[in-house]
Amino acid sequence: MNANQVIEIFVEQRLIDRSQVDDITSEILSSGKTIVEVLVDLGFVTEDQFYQTLATYLGTEYVDLAEFEPPAEILALVPSGLARMHGALPIGMNGNAVTLALIDPLNSQIQEDLRFALGMEIYVVVASVVHVQNLIQRCYGADASSLDEVLSELGTHVEFGSDSTDLKAVEAEANSTPIIRYVDLVLAQAIADRASDIHFEPFEEEFKIRYRVDGALYEMAPPPIHLALPVISRIKVMSNMNIAERRLPQDGRIQLTTAGRQVDLRVSSLPTQYGESVVLRVLDRSTVNLSLKALGMPDYIYNYILETIEKPNGIFIVTGPTGSGKTTTLYACINQINTIDSKILTAEDPVEYDIEGIVQVPIQESIGLNFARVLRAFLRQDPDRIMVGETRDVETAQISIQASLTGHLVFTTLHTNDAPGAITRLIDMGVEPFMISASIEAVLAQRLIRKICQKCRTPYEPNEAVLSQLGLSPHDIGDKNFYYGKGCDACNHTGYKGRKGIYELLNVTDPIRELINERAPSVVLRQKAIELGMQTLRQDGLRSIYDGETTIEEVLKYT
Repeated sequence: MNANQVIEIFVEQRLIDRSQVDDITSEILSSGKTIVEVLVDLGFVTEDQFYQTLATYLGTEYVDLAEFEPPAEILALVPSGLARMHGALPIGMNGNAVTLALIDPLNSQIQEDLRFALGMEIYVVVASVVHVQNLIQRCYGADASSLDEVLSELGTHVEFGSDSTDLKAVEAEANSTPIIRYVDLVLAQAIADRASDIHFEPFEEEFKIRYRVDGALYEMAPPPIHLALPVISRIKVMSNMNIAERRLPQDGRIQLTTAGRQVDLRVSSLPTQYGESVVLRVLDRSTVNLSLKALGMPDYIYNYILETIEKPNGIFIVTGPTGSGKTTTLYACINQINTIDSKILTAEDPVEYDIEGIVQVPIQESIGLNFARVLRAFLRQDPDRIMVGETRDVETAQISIQASLTGHLVFTTLHTNDAPGAITRLIDMGVEPFMISASIEAVLAQRLIRKICQKCRTPYEPNEAVLSQLGLSPHDIGDKNFYYGKGCDACNHTGYKGRKGIYELLNVTDPIRELINERAPSVVLRQKAIELGMQTLRQDGLRSIYDGETTIEEVLKYT
């Protein structure tokens, strides 16, 4: 349910004062709670009043489903894949109209999609989100069973896998009901399992579907090889790609509503020896918390960043490998300073999340719209703060420095292994050291490590060999506790659930500036920074181990 939309309704109904909106929004961002939980916790309404208000606004009724048991013939009106994907529970029938309780009754697009898919009129009622979710899960069974159903249905369609050169036949297959249902179910299951990427990979004798959760890849039950072409064609149709073009890589985007949530999928196709490999990057706003406080930084780093992002000029660099959460950190920083009196411009490749009040520009290399060109244009747009998605070349670096020296605060990312490495990377690009030392305020290096599942967290005694890999002895650890995840249903028997950041902050002070001007190597910069109090990624990893949040293996893997 869109929190901003709900807040506006409650302001209209005079249940919330306009002056309280900022407090409610920041509470949602920092706590990760839903709008219902926040309004109830803050004492604005009871849960019943919340849903009754929405029902009144929509001109419908509020239904209590606490003791409700939907009849089998009513459940049969909505296929399980549709029910899960759109968060829709059928609760009654009146003539040619089916009565539905939706997880997101405010989303009119869901209602249109369901009306079209079911070929029936629909009457929407409001009910508790938790009750609707629980009933959908209970009444429609596990996802795997419905996937098996669709696969067996596809198995009976022997016409799939027709001549790949017959474009009309391929398009007809891609738009056939079983293929649509299968692709929708695969996407819905991957998103429900918190996947960040979904991979469709055709090989000579098999067609693999894998998805990445918390940085690790898991394989789904593979569909028959003859479904590779219609499934991949279906994804290309959904993302407005050219399905006739199979020789060149293509990019597209899918906007999807699943379980009442709006999810963006960034799609990339790559021609391979056995067909096209397609990867979808899942951009789910509801699982990403764009709040600095929620990133779990050590207090001294959090406080330092709060000071740095309020400075009138300078450059703040976030560094780390691909998938280390750099963009999320930068979004959280600009979200913090996104106020009415500040003009913020971002250049991104591509724009990952739309943020209200910020001017975001997507890079398009194919037409010559690169970072350097956008950045030059930015300087004529009277900005206060600028975010450059990535500093890839000396031209972009030099314009960023010029922007910072002329009174702008610049945020950017680099791909280096640690914080001091960012300085030497800029020098290697060809940027003059005196310009780097004059403009850079700080460099933050980060990694994402998996968190131990809290449901199956178990204490254990690590042996000396493992401790020595961390550079520790039994004497160093004293009476500290160590944990690992045994594996349970909540974490898919992996022992891990969710990820957290570990951080290393290089504060560019005068002694560091002198070393930069002398072109000191990365090792020397690092040594000096540690002398001046810099906590390394490994040390921050140890903090997470001692807090019982992660395992020794995770910290060794990433630091």
